[in-house]
Amino acid sequence: MFKRFVERRAEEALSDTPVVLIVGPRRAGKTTLVKKMGEAGRTYITLDDQTVLEAARSDPAGFIRGLDRAIIDEIQRAPDLLLAIKKTVDEDYRPGRFLLTGSANVLTLPRVADSLAGRMETLEMLPLARAEIEGRTPTFLERLFEGKLQKPSKAIVGDDLVHSVLLGGFPEAIARESERRRQDWARSYLTSVLTRDLRDIAEVEKLTELPKFVRLLAEHSSQLVNYSQFGASINVSHKTGQRYVGLLEQVFLIATLQPWFTNALKRIVKTPKLHFLDSGLLASTRGLTFDRVKADRGTFGALLESFVFSEVLKLTTASDLRLTPYHFRDRDMREVDIVLERDDGMIAGIEVKASATVKSGDFAGLRALAEACGDRFAFGTVLYDSTDVVPFGDRLAAAPLSCLWS
Repeated sequence: MFKRFVERRAEEALSDTPVVLIVGPRRAGKTTLVKKMGEAGRTYITLDDQTVLEAARSDPAGFIRGLDRAIIDEIQRAPDLLLAIKKTVDEDYRPGRFLLTGSANVLTLPRVADSLAGRMETLEMLPLARAEIEGRTPTFLERLFEGKLQKPSKAIVGDDLVHSVLLGGFPEAIARESERRRQDWARSYLTSVLTRDLRDIAEVEKLTELPKFVRLLAEHSSQLVNYSQFGASINVSHKTGQRYVGLLEQVFLIATLQPWFTNALKRIVKTPKLHFLDSGLLASTRGLTFDRVKADRGTFGALLESFVFSEVLKLTTASDLRLTPYHFRDRDMREVDIVLERDDGMIAGIEVKASATVKSGDFAGLRALAEACGDRFAFGTVLYDSTDVVPFGDRLAAAPLSCLWS
C-alpha cells in the first residue's frame, strides 16, 4: 500500500475539526485511505451501496442521527446529507466526528456550498504522485523557493521518463502489466466518469456527445481555453461549452489554470489554460502509446506539461507552503507554464521542456516574470529531460524533471 501525502493532513484536521472532506477523482485511492483510517474504530458507510444510498436520500436527518466518528464514502451521491451533518455538528461540535470522501466537488453545488462553512476542512487527493510511487518525501517546492535545487540521486530520463508520464498515477492502472491493459482500464474509467459521476451532480443534455468533447479537450491540454471552439465541436453554445468544462473540473478530470497578471504589465494574456489531471488518462484519450510518442516526439511536450502541473498540485498537499498556481503569458508570447504564488506574495516560476538541452532563450518567459515581480520573484527553473542542475543567471536555473520527486 502506498503512503499518501494527504494522510498526515487528514489526521491533523480530524484532531481539531468536526468534519473533514477528502475530494478527488474516483479510483484515486480515497476509499483505501479512509478504510485504513477507519481501523481506529470509525464506522464505514459507502453510498455506492444502492440500499444505503436510498436510505440516505429518503431521510438524510434520520440517516445521520446517531452516527458518530463515521466515514461516509462518495458523499456527492447524496449531497443533502451535508445539511443534516451541519445540524448535528452545530449541536455537538467535537472534532473528528465525520470523515467524508467525494469523487465530485460537492462544494460547488449551490444548495450545499455554504452549509458547512467554518465546520469542515476540505483536502484534495489526486492520483499517485511520482514521489508516492517511489516512497519518497519530496522537498522540491521548498527548494524551489529557496533557490537551492539539487541534482537528484537517481534521475529518470529519456525513454524511462516517457514511460513514467504515460503511466499516470491511478493505482489500478499502475498495477497492470502491459500498456494495452492500462489503456483499456483508462477507457473504461473515462466511460464510468462520463456516464455515472456526472449524473450525480448535474443534468447533462448531450451525454452521448461528451466522449467527443473530452477527446477535443485532450487535444488542447496545456493550451489556452477556447470555450466557443469546444462547444462548437458538439454543436452547443459558448456558454454550454463553458458549463461542460466546469462539470469535468468538478469530477477532477481536468483543471483550468488561471492566468497570473499584475497591473505593472499591460500586455498580459488573461485566458485560463487547460490541463488534464492525469497524464495516463490524457495519453489514452489521445491514443498515444510509447511507440507513437517515440515516433513523434512532438506529441510529448503537451503530455509532459500536464504531467508536471499535476505533480506540482500533488506536492502542495505534502508541503506546509501555502501556494496558488497560475500560468503567465504576455502578448509577445513570452510564457511561464506554472507560476506559484506563496501566501506572502513571493513568486516562483516553472517552465517545462521535453528536450535534453536548454538554451538561454528558454528563460525568456521567466525573465519577463522576474522583471514584473521585482523583489517578489524568488526563483525560476526550466525543468528538462536531463540529470544536471545548471545555473542560468540570477535566480534562474535549468533542473532535471526528476527534482519533482527527489
